[in-house]
Amino acid sequence: MLTKATFRRTHQPMQLSRFLSHALARQTADSSVLPNPSKSNTLRSNGRLREALLEMAIQGPEMVFAGYVTLLDECVEKRALREGQRVHAHMIKTCYLPPVYLWTRLIVFYTKIGLLGDARRVLDEMTLRNVVSWTAMISAYSQKGYASEALDLFQQMLRSDTEPNEFTFATILATCTGASGFQLGRQVHSLVIKNNYESQIFVGSSLLDMYAKAGKIHEAREVFECLPERDVVSCTAIISGYAQLGIDEEAIELFSRLQREGMDSNYVTYASVLTALSGLAALNHGRQVHGHVLRRQVPFYVVLENSLIDMYSKCGSVTYARRVFDSMSERSVISWNAMLVGYSKHGMGRQVVELFELMRKENEVTPDSVTLLAVLSGCSHGGLEERGLELFRDIINGEHGVHPEMEHYGCVVDMLGRAGQLQEAFEHIQQMPFEPTPAIWGSLLGACRVHSNVDIGELVGRKLLELEPENAGNYVILSNLYATAGRWEDVRNVRHLMKEKAVTKEPGRSWVELDQVLHTFHASDRLHPRRGEVFGKVKDLSLKIKAIGYVPDLSCAFYDVDDEQKEKILLGHSEKLALAFGLMASAEGVPVRVIKNLRICVDCHNFAKFVSKLYAREISLRDKNRFHHIVNGICTCGDYW
Repeated sequence: MLTKATFRRTHQPMQLSRFLSHALARQTADSSVLPNPSKSNTLRSNGRLREALLEMAIQGPEMVFAGYVTLLDECVEKRALREGQRVHAHMIKTCYLPPVYLWTRLIVFYTKIGLLGDARRVLDEMTLRNVVSWTAMISAYSQKGYASEALDLFQQMLRSDTEPNEFTFATILATCTGASGFQLGRQVHSLVIKNNYESQIFVGSSLLDMYAKAGKIHEAREVFECLPERDVVSCTAIISGYAQLGIDEEAIELFSRLQREGMDSNYVTYASVLTALSGLAALNHGRQVHGHVLRRQVPFYVVLENSLIDMYSKCGSVTYARRVFDSMSERSVISWNAMLVGYSKHGMGRQVVELFELMRKENEVTPDSVTLLAVLSGCSHGGLEERGLELFRDIINGEHGVHPEMEHYGCVVDMLGRAGQLQEAFEHIQQMPFEPTPAIWGSLLGACRVHSNVDIGELVGRKLLELEPENAGNYVILSNLYATAGRWEDVRNVRHLMKEKAVTKEPGRSWVELDQVLHTFHASDRLHPRRGEVFGKVKDLSLKIKAIGYVPDLSCAFYDVDDEQKEKILLGHSEKLALAFGLMASAEGVPVRVIKNLRICVDCHNFAKFVSKLYAREISLRDKNRFHHIVNGICTCGDYW
């Protein structure tokens, strides 16, 4: 349960780093740290920077603190490099000794311009530094991605006996990423507790963000629940943490609770929620969120539109994804990649190639390695191996300005494997300039299972068991390969090895969304309240589609039992149960969308095709790799997956 907390309203939607930047700017401009300017000749620039600089030159050594402050503020606001450098040079030439505040404004000026080296030289020249000076420089390093420099400077600050404040802690925690950074982040957390800043909203948001990015979502949740005050930044950080880790249902549940408690949402919040809905393939919920965004007139930043494309694609509505894509006034490379990946996952190879050619023709965004990977994957899923191999040769020859990476080579292995060219795929792995990863060997093993190539499959499977002795998937695929060949003794040996090593297989499960409720089914499900009706419906469907040509593919039952028992096992597959329930619980003619956490078996795919034909229903099957859209018994994959 969530503890009761108040919500702080923020009028401008911003991410954590921007929020900290604004907070730090307010801190450096705090009048409480300014010397009293009332006796100074305040220089009023009134926005006329050139005239103000001329007046500075005329005043010479008579130039005073307030004048420098006004000029530097103008230079920071206008990002005026040369003018700001003239102000700095004037201080040096007139032997003016600026107070700490003015030194700090110089640091801020140089960091805003992007000259971190000059900013650091200013910091190093200071004989007296305060917490704001240190924090300004640390923040600049952090925002520009110089994590090691930020961490080193923070440690130097601690050695100088300067006490960090809430902005320092919030900034340095945002830098604590990766394995080594996380360990330091835990140490910083100890300092936060020691200095009583844990319940401060900036620090709390950074803490939970750090834990979430490190995959420590329970620790992040503990920090979140301890916050006496929450704002959109902290709420978004925890929702995003759940979504990025694939804990989608918890992300949606938390979002709903916080909405009821009065949380404001911004475009980053909605983007995170859409990510979670993508994982659940909850199309109706996704449409509701899209409608909510439109009604609230949330600004359509590119990141939000990209999330909408991703959500619609992963929920099986690639047409809506393309509508969002086409309506965008500005597209980033991530926008193109999201649409390309969407087409690829739907097996729409031709559309992938056409969109890639459009991207090159418009020439507004440069394709990156992810772009090319998406096109290669689209060619693989769409049966366009010749076009895919041609593109890979172009990448090798440097025609796209992208150096080929392990993933590109792996995609070619997948492409050749799907096409049944297993020997060529094996040779391609051997000729790679990289040490092949288990994922690449796994791709070839899966292809050997599909094409029943025991010779290469056995060799690859044994290698994988050495590389990944704890990966249950490798044992299962190798066992299934043996089962397909009728080598039951080898099947038993592999299963015995799994037990010996205490390796457990992820159970297959499928779910279907009806009336905004997700109904989950496991193989031979005994938990669903309507399980009796569902099993009866599956048997009824099997009898009816057998009359129009369906023949159970008993090779998909990987057990050494008689044919009648094998058919019974097949009828208990989770995707058949979910499909049957979808037909029972939805109105006639309504499309049925089934999601599977593992690869859909060939028999369930054939079962769905015949059901679609018999009932004139559109059926969408999404597994861990791709989508299958079945209309009138014909699947978009062309039985190629």
